Amino acid sequence: MTTNDAFFKEITEGNTFKGEYITMGSAILNEQPIKNAYVNIPLKTLNRHGLIAGATGTGKTKTLQVMAENLSEKGIPVLLMDIKGDLSGLAKPGENHVKIDERHEKIGLPFTAKNFPVDLLTLSEQDGVRLRATVSEFGPILLSRILDLTDTQSGIVSVIFKYCDDNKLPLLDLKDFKKILQYATQEGKAEFQEAYGRISTASTGAILRKVVELEQQGADLFFGETSFDVQDLTRIDHEGRGYINILRLTDIQDRPKLFSTFMLSLLAEIYTTFPEQGDSGRPELVIFIDEAHLIFNEASKALLNQIESIVKLIRSKGVGLYFVTQNPTDVPEAVLGQLGLKIQHALRAFTAKDRKAIKLTAQNYPDSEYYDTATVLTNLGTGEALVSALDEKGRPTPLAATMMRAPMSRMDVLTTGELSELISKSKLVKKYNETIDRESAYELLNEKIKLAEAEAEKEAERQKESKKKAPTRRKSTAMNPIVKVLTSATFIRSVFGILTKVMKK
Repeated sequence: MTTNDAFFKEITEGNTFKGEYITMGSAILNEQPIKNAYVNIPLKTLNRHGLIAGATGTGKTKTLQVMAENLSEKGIPVLLMDIKGDLSGLAKPGENHVKIDERHEKIGLPFTAKNFPVDLLTLSEQDGVRLRATVSEFGPILLSRILDLTDTQSGIVSVIFKYCDDNKLPLLDLKDFKKILQYATQEGKAEFQEAYGRISTASTGAILRKVVELEQQGADLFFGETSFDVQDLTRIDHEGRGYINILRLTDIQDRPKLFSTFMLSLLAEIYTTFPEQGDSGRPELVIFIDEAHLIFNEASKALLNQIESIVKLIRSKGVGLYFVTQNPTDVPEAVLGQLGLKIQHALRAFTAKDRKAIKLTAQNYPDSEYYDTATVLTNLGTGEALVSALDEKGRPTPLAATMMRAPMSRMDVLTTGELSELISKSKLVKKYNETIDRESAYELLNEKIKLAEAEAEKEAERQKESKKKAPTRRKSTAMNPIVKVLTSATFIRSVFGILTKVMKK
């Protein structure tokens, strides 16, 4: 058996599964694609999370696009974080091209141009389905971690939430939360102290500054109503294809705090509301987080711990998380260790540090008698990648340098007119884009303060009136004439004079 035959046999046997799968491309040996040596990923292990990495321009976005298309065709909904703004083309079919036809001929797969069901979502003022959540839905623990508070400050936030629950004060947006913080150390100081103990003005001031910092990154647009129902991410169209939900993040690249806030809120809500899926054989939802370093670079230790916990737990809900970034070292080791699928595009070695990073990256992949992994990582062409997945029993599939298939949808963005048309047809836009500012803690506390001030004015007026009506008893300040004479200096001197004369006689 030749080397090519042995390689073909290893790849095909290692990528044959009983259940459903998606095909990423065909394996490469000695820099040449082996036709029909398909590299597959079983649906059953897609909730084990994954990584798509590689230098700029090596094809990460197209790989993400291919995965999203194939998942949608299998009836699996997808959420894409689109930070660069180049994924909207999924809504329109691609076009045949000579290079695409050549690539698919080498792979052994037919190419068919297709479009997919797409909804555009937004956290900011961009057009699309508005995503919001209330402060109450965050809860005191998650909000404290987002704000990177100390234990003492976190305790105060818990007291604030407890007070609002006890007094039926809805915490919907950040102005509600800021108002109750101020109330706790000003007008409501005595009330809080009696029920919950003294709250430090310095601590509430520090919390308030953290809230203002979050507001400056645009979080005031995110907190509020109508809250987004995460079940709307799992919709299926009339053809049985899963919806591809594209979250447009092009205008918040420099606001990682808002991005992290949204991500944790979303994942926590999914974990809370999705049922345990068990061994269903396919994921309920797959989430791709592009430019994942934006989450981790600005995250506090508490925030990283929260992300790590969610990554570990959320797969039981049938949710797969896929981090897309330039270098695997952008992802913390604790998270990296949880990732079952790794798709590594080319890395470039320009410095000694780069070469060291490539050696470390190579060690994350299974050994292969056909590849020197570190060398392959620097020699991969655009649209080629090392792929290592998990089979249906959770074992690594054979490592394969892979020529990736081309996306079936458009490999370019939609025009302004096409975006407007897509958004106008969205059912979710009609559901979520009406801004609601119902009576909540801010309005209720202001009303409570006004009532207290009015009552204080009435009490002051009543005291003033009672003083006017009270009878006055004037005491005479004039001295009794007899007493006045008896106590006068002249009278006393006269008495002493008479006594002296008598004693001499």
